[in-house]
Amino acid sequence: MTLPIQNAQEMAKRSATFVEPGALRRTPKLSSGCVDDKRKEIALYFTNTFDTYSQLFDCLRDDAGFYQKPIPLRHPLIFYLGHTATFFINKLLLANLIPNRINPHMESIFAVGVDEMSWDDLSEDSYDWPSVSAVKDYRATVRATVLTLIDTLDLVLPIDWENTWWPIVMGIEHERIHLETSSVLIRQHELAKVQSLPQWPACKETGQAPKNKLISVAAGSVNLGKSFDSDVYGWDNEYGQHQAEVAEFKASQYLVSNQEFLEFVEAGGYEQNSFWSDEGLAWRQFTEAKHPAFWHWHNGWRLRLMTEEIDMAWDWPAEVNYHEAKAFCEWKTVATGQQIRMPTEDEWHLLCSQAGVEELGNSAANANLHLDHFASCCPVTRYQHGNWFDVVGNVWQWTETPIYPFDNFKVHPLYDDFTTPTFDGKHNLIKGGSWISSGNEARLSARYAFRRHFFQHAGFRYITSSVEATSPKAYYESNQLLSEYAEFHFGDTWYGVDNFPKALADIALEAMKGKPTVKALDLGCACGRASFELARQFDEVDGIDFSANFTRLAAQMAQQGAVRYARAEEGELVSYHTRTLQELGLEAYANRVAFHQGDACNLKPQFTSYDLVLAANLIDRLYQPSRFLADMAQRINDGGLLIIASPYTWLEEHTPKDEWIGGFKKDGENYSTLDGLKDQLSSHFKLVGEPRKVPFVIRETQHKFQHTLSELTVWERLPRG
Repeated sequence: MTLPIQNAQEMAKRSATFVEPGALRRTPKLSSGCVDDKRKEIALYFTNTFDTYSQLFDCLRDDAGFYQKPIPLRHPLIFYLGHTATFFINKLLLANLIPNRINPHMESIFAVGVDEMSWDDLSEDSYDWPSVSAVKDYRATVRATVLTLIDTLDLVLPIDWENTWWPIVMGIEHERIHLETSSVLIRQHELAKVQSLPQWPACKETGQAPKNKLISVAAGSVNLGKSFDSDVYGWDNEYGQHQAEVAEFKASQYLVSNQEFLEFVEAGGYEQNSFWSDEGLAWRQFTEAKHPAFWHWHNGWRLRLMTEEIDMAWDWPAEVNYHEAKAFCEWKTVATGQQIRMPTEDEWHLLCSQAGVEELGNSAANANLHLDHFASCCPVTRYQHGNWFDVVGNVWQWTETPIYPFDNFKVHPLYDDFTTPTFDGKHNLIKGGSWISSGNEARLSARYAFRRHFFQHAGFRYITSSVEATSPKAYYESNQLLSEYAEFHFGDTWYGVDNFPKALADIALEAMKGKPTVKALDLGCACGRASFELARQFDEVDGIDFSANFTRLAAQMAQQGAVRYARAEEGELVSYHTRTLQELGLEAYANRVAFHQGDACNLKPQFTSYDLVLAANLIDRLYQPSRFLADMAQRINDGGLLIIASPYTWLEEHTPKDEWIGGFKKDGENYSTLDGLKDQLSSHFKLVGEPRKVPFVIRETQHKFQHTLSELTVWERLPRG
């Protein structure tokens, strides 16, 4: 029978303890089994994850610790307490699995900002954080909402990308990721802000560090990539195909220990610029780093753990970022006369195979993994895998490989920005998992990547090889929709129809003559062409789009001055294109534009005081357009303009029919969208001039084009009373 909600809640009341092996549940199999048992299993996986994550924040000594940033590049911890819960609600809404928001304010401020992308706004002036108790109450409501959904939603196995249960499992695995990354932030917090708890026991074992040695790994082939009928959850970057032949190499028997890394520190490795890459040197000089971040000197070296500081455990793995690991390898190359580096992703997989490492079962792991043993690292000699130790577990292992898409990579429509923002050559893969890695993270197929200056529970092992590590081919955007829109915004014109975003911006700038041009908002900006065009005259332009993929591409154009994409020609045939701001005459205006991910029906409060708001081909794609229209009156200055362009293609898949602005019969008569706009805007705006039709052409392939007319109306904000 179906698991009743009260039973699921009763199961969840048991506090998670990490002393007993297996207390943190494994990621479930999704392809087979009894439906009722699977429903119960997923309910338990959810509550086990959700409650363990909540308990992690008990490591903060008091509420004040929630509001102080552990490091400048991250939000304060109150954000992460709320973020994973709002993720559930935002994704379930997007999947049409729940009808309403629980708390629109929290679901806005906790929605994005978990990576240090330069275009993301981390200014504390922009956020009015709620109280800890309010966030905990919100989490309790989300918990009950998800359990009700698990109890009532039809379940048909297998659970795959198309299954309505996929976003539920997605939310759980997302929270597993933040269980780890939040533990890192707690570790980076001031020691006075945290407290040790028995539920999170650190390892007490330490001793003499081993002398490392290199052991041969025979040449072999690797076949990577998860199939879409896999029986376990995966993130988008795991799917597709990749095959490679890997040459013989030698891998260090152990992870680099604190003792081995001390040799580099004492040899002046942090002072010798020649050991550091240009990027690594810039990071080291900016931070003035002289030793690993978790090493502290108090009349001798000490080691910061998650909630305590201990005498240095010299036989535990050194935890460093990629730049430090790379500099160590360069120093080791000079010291030994051998070419020393970190392994590539392919080499790590070959090492796993030859070490006999397999996926975790339900028994306690033969590795410091999944919180099965400790809430800290342990000696590098404790867990053996074949001829090596810690091939998985203890700490993540940096690789030489920037993350890239496997062949036939696809994005999931419910989370289109999980991986694609990292396909920039600046995020390197880490492999193997750490002591707290669980669920999907603990699987061999997992592909997580971080910026090279970032700290996680991550260290490294080194190899020597006659083959240089090579990066994957330069990444060209191949997502079909993104490529079409990149061409639509920055590419060629077709059949004599002007570039649509530029045409709209030109109309807007003409309408703004004689008015202030300080600040503009391009809402539904897509890839950002209109934002750049508006910046010709506006001092400041914000571009906002619901799709993080679109804003990523726009931000790339702003930062790098170029975008690259593969344009579909016929079938599998594509052509490759690079478009630049310089070619478009827009290079000088890039510094006036900022791009943000956002929901037009639930904008953050800082997006206000605009002289112009341009909403292009947006209104008929919103789930609550009336709310958007009402909100604009508060965000536009007196005398400012709201310009709406839309083909009015109302579809219930985007907008519930009772939310349509027009396009239906009202009181027996035709009621157009223009009628609806007049009714909804007339109290705060006046229509300027007559509506006009603006054509646009979207190229799909060399033989297929969409030709559409968008109706454009200009509305002037009336003076406030």
